Amino acid sequence: MNELEEAVNPVKPPPLMPGLKVAVLGAGKMGGILLQGFLKNHLLSADQVVATVQHADRAMALSAQFGMTVTTGNLEAAGWADVVLLGVKPVQVPALIAEIQPALTPAKVVLSFAASVTTASIEQAAGCDLAVIRAMPNTPAMISAGVTALCAGRFASAQQMAVAQRIFSTVGRTVVVDEKHMDAVTGLSGSGPAFLYIVIEALAEAGVNVGLPRDVATLLAAQTTLGSARMVLETGYHPALLKDQVTTPAGCTVDGILELEEGGLRVTLIKAVKRATARAKELAGEKK
Repeated sequence: MNELEEAVNPVKPPPLMPGLKVAVLGAGKMGGILLQGFLKNHLLSADQVVATVQHADRAMALSAQFGMTVTTGNLEAAGWADVVLLGVKPVQVPALIAEIQPALTPAKVVLSFAASVTTASIEQAAGCDLAVIRAMPNTPAMISAGVTALCAGRFASAQQMAVAQRIFSTVGRTVVVDEKHMDAVTGLSGSGPAFLYIVIEALAEAGVNVGLPRDVATLLAAQTTLGSARMVLETGYHPALLKDQVTTPAGCTVDGILELEEGGLRVTLIKAVKRATARAKELAGEKK
């Protein structure tokens, strides 16, 4: 292959998990984000992945977009795969499990990222000692900057959990928690991006209010948020310590912090996470 051919048809690196067959049942918003992450980051090659959607025209469009097989056949996809990701809405999970139940065996792993759907409910519906792992990713996975919490069902082995962590690490960080904490994860990291977008929007509006051009204010607010988050992650310091490093005696920052405390920002954010967590618990109760 000459240099021109290499430029037009660049050689793709080999997949990081060769031989693993993955089906994404319900390639909606999050399912599509994960598919992009798997292929873009070369976790899997296109022939290692099958996705499903409800409508044939959507399947054709996604197949062309991703260069992989996208169908409407959930049972066939589940039968073919080693790892089955459930990307449908929570209310659709019981019907989907009933549909693919003939293909479910103890040799397969089911990874569910349907919010509030327990591993026990999927195990019971499967009717066998199925390895079920529950996941809660978030939308920054789109740019490989997400975080996914994982918890194991009764029959999931440490090796299968390691596979799940490897899969989701392609789109960000992973943490392993007990299932009793998954509703809290939903309230914090699942809903959290929306809360932080409001904070960024408010900071940008404040910048405009004090005379900055909107595009400059938005860039400053977003990059400051990104940099501050990286400081927490990469230094390992407590946020309070990092805050104190910015806050000089009788300076500008301390006056701003006083306004935040008076306005109840801290308490409001805590209440937002608590309310989102409570709603996740409500949704879980409604599915029982």
